[in-house]
Amino acid sequence: MDNLDKMKVVIVTGLSGAGKTNAIDWFEDQGYYCVDNMPPSLIVDFIGLAMTSKRKMQKAAFVVDIRGGEFFDDVKESIQELKSREDIECQILFIEASDRTLVKRYNETRRNHPLAEGPTTKDVINLERERLREIRNLSDYIIDTTDMKVSDLQLEIGRLFSEGGKSSFAVNIISFGYKRGIPTEADLVFDMRFIPNPYYVPSLKKLTGNNKKVSGYVFKQEVAEKFVGDLLNLLEDLIPSYIKEGKQHLNIGFGCTGGQHRSVAMADRMAKELKERGFRTTLEHRDL
Repeated sequence: MDNLDKMKVVIVTGLSGAGKTNAIDWFEDQGYYCVDNMPPSLIVDFIGLAMTSKRKMQKAAFVVDIRGGEFFDDVKESIQELKSREDIECQILFIEASDRTLVKRYNETRRNHPLAEGPTTKDVINLERERLREIRNLSDYIIDTTDMKVSDLQLEIGRLFSEGGKSSFAVNIISFGYKRGIPTEADLVFDMRFIPNPYYVPSLKKLTGNNKKVSGYVFKQEVAEKFVGDLLNLLEDLIPSYIKEGKQHLNIGFGCTGGQHRSVAMADRMAKELKERGFRTTLEHRDL
């Protein structure tokens, strides 16, 4: 079976406090169906149901660790079964950190370690290491987060799991009208009201920025073309820094008075330009 036809399954496991939650956040951002702390014996059954549903699930990630208590003892058998199936591509990601780092993290957060009734000590962590030794040896990837920030961890996971080696970073573009408010999800907002308004051209008034005539009118303006070039240069400088800081997407809003002409034309143009430069891009016209 071709790898493209296989369901992708990632088991995220490792030491408590090492960063499994931050790891699963990355997979969720990439469109994986994510489940935290499911008993290992149920994962195989869950995947079977997912693969036979009308909307076939393409990829899923599961956090499995000692919080499962006695259920965790089934993890080795479950992994071996998943690895043996020809319709599944299963990989194991193990997250760990030094004893000193884990003790410090627990002390700072004042949370209780799953194996400790009182303070987290090196003895508790070593006990967990011993219980996880076998699954660690089965792992495809091991990441030590001792000296990592969250952004560093997610960057490393992206390097290991991004499909085809391509960046998983996405640029989400939205056009809108100021009279209906600025999109709350926007990271960057650009006001297109510096461009002459096609609304006041009788032949263009009832059209939208998706129309070639309106788009042609907008980009006939020298200032609009200059804006495109300047913004592309800015984004190509900024996006690598966003990725380095662990951000998985950038939401860019383009606004005009009603969200019908200038903002739509600019959003269409920027989405096209960014796609041509290799960025994953989505496009939404909120107020059309």
